[in-house]
Amino acid sequence: MKKLKDFENLPSFIRDYLSHKFTIEGKSELTVKEYAYDLQTFLRYITAKQKGIKDISEIKKLSVKNADIGLIRDVSLSDVYDYLLFLSKSMGNSVKSRARKLSSLKSFYKYLDNDAHLINVNIVKDLQLPKIPKQLPIYLELDEAKTLLQAPEGENKERDFLILIILLNCGLRVSELKNIHLNDIKGDTLLIKGKGQKERILFLNPAALKALDAYLNVRKPKRSDITQLILSDRGEEISVGGIQYTVKKLVKKAGLDSTRITTHKLRHTAATLMYKYGGVDVRALQEVLGHEHLNTTEIYTHTNREAVRNALNKNPLSGYKK
Repeated sequence: MKKLKDFENLPSFIRDYLSHKFTIEGKSELTVKEYAYDLQTFLRYITAKQKGIKDISEIKKLSVKNADIGLIRDVSLSDVYDYLLFLSKSMGNSVKSRARKLSSLKSFYKYLDNDAHLINVNIVKDLQLPKIPKQLPIYLELDEAKTLLQAPEGENKERDFLILIILLNCGLRVSELKNIHLNDIKGDTLLIKGKGQKERILFLNPAALKALDAYLNVRKPKRSDITQLILSDRGEEISVGGIQYTVKKLVKKAGLDSTRITTHKLRHTAATLMYKYGGVDVRALQEVLGHEHLNTTEIYTHTNREAVRNALNKNPLSGYKK
């Protein structure tokens, strides 16, 4: 981030917090931007409540650049509950969105209390996050994944095929794919920089190695100092949005639902295929995906319906007849 230039419309105590998350805690730019958006929404709501503004369109336009820390010190727990109700009723936020915004708020208050010493009481310390209902991940079936891999054609077919092969074989986050540089590849090993700059080593399988060689033979960077592996159509550093746009275009071309299948759903697909067809141990899958907690990975154990069917059929009472 360029000296937090994107956050000049926020007060200094929030910019300091965002800087702390980025430089001290090592959070990614995307994560820091999410914190910034969440805290701006909270400040706008509190400011609007003080001024008696109820119109949602006015609240969304409120400037909070000149807000001072006194505004935060005056917030009560009742204000926070009202804010969560506002997010649900007026903003239409889902349980997951509200949980994220409250998580951002709890992190912010913790910083103000423990690190910056700008508040005397952390009113949200013991506030529980909304319970998020567990949902099965959306993923492509094996035949659908093979159909998608047939989609790349034209001038950038080697690059597009490599994008799909890596996402479908390695289960990377799109930001992790974007951040791969040439010196991260050593033979069949791939150094991945994940969330919070945590590194892990993955191994490229034969299909990925073949796709990589084909792409490197045609890769044409616009400048000699560009080391990013995946390049844009113009030979420059590609953005996360650029990869997402490319995948969406390929999904449409393959005749699949582009509103349902995103880059993140390809990550789900890779994990599901490894577990369902490869019999990969859930702890090995955790390492591949870079999950901090095993329970995040365990959602994929519920996707193998055939295994569930077999387990039920193996019950000694399955053949009971009255």
